[in-house]
Amino acid sequence: MGMKIAIASGKGGTGKTTVAVNLALSLGNVQLIDCDVENPNGHLFLGKELEEVEPVNLTVPLIDKAKCTNCGKCAEFCRYNALVTIKQATLFFPEMCHGCGGCTLVCPENAISEVPRPIGKIYHADVAGMDFWSGLLNIGEPMATPVIKRLKYHVAASRTVILDSPPGTACPVIETMSDADFVILVTEPTPFGLHDLKLAVEVVRLLGIPFGVIVNRMGSGDDRVQRHCGEEGIEVLMEIPQDQGIARLYSKGTPFVQEMPEWKAKFRDLHAGIMKVVGQ
Repeated sequence: MGMKIAIASGKGGTGKTTVAVNLALSLGNVQLIDCDVENPNGHLFLGKELEEVEPVNLTVPLIDKAKCTNCGKCAEFCRYNALVTIKQATLFFPEMCHGCGGCTLVCPENAISEVPRPIGKIYHADVAGMDFWSGLLNIGEPMATPVIKRLKYHVAASRTVILDSPPGTACPVIETMSDADFVILVTEPTPFGLHDLKLAVEVVRLLGIPFGVIVNRMGSGDDRVQRHCGEEGIEVLMEIPQDQGIARLYSKGTPFVQEMPEWKAKFRDLHAGIMKVVGQ
């Protein structure tokens, strides 16, 4: 049975994708799933053309105006205000619809049917034994969670799966790591890094998932993150230094484990430690 590891952070730009890609390349035969569907960038470090696999559709209501009596039952049911009934008509706002299907069920006139509305796409690539998946939310769409849900349909139960989460602590992040076996929280040694790490820790603890912290760009700030982790009993799994060589490789889109083999061993040790924690 495989293990799902989510790479997350409260703050953007801490190095989640750096950790996810380098960990995946160090382990080899894994799935890497880029769940940051609003700004996917994992493929930029893999040098492989992505293949479009499928569209992602949200099922939304279609109102038959010949049958609709503007009774307001659908609008009353909808908690997201995607439907509004006025005297002359029932109005539908597709960007606010969550696709729950409730309006279809409560309509007494059977005036509502369901139709697909495209909101994103799923992409795939094979990269040297790695199974890479990525999602992309269409421009202007407000809800990333349905694309992430569809993306996770491709999770292989028998493989180690690394989920590169969106930044923050909102619904897309929770959807990404909701069924993970372990969460790696990536932070940086700065006041902003610590502030947003505390928010991420709160979410992971509420979900009851084992977790640990990787401090990226060590040396660019101070030791406030380590002190906080010590006080809270949070394990610091790894420290990645503020290193000119790593930064130079990153700027070229090159994962640093490909040029620094000693880091490949460190990431493998990290994975072995996580397996012990989750009992595999």
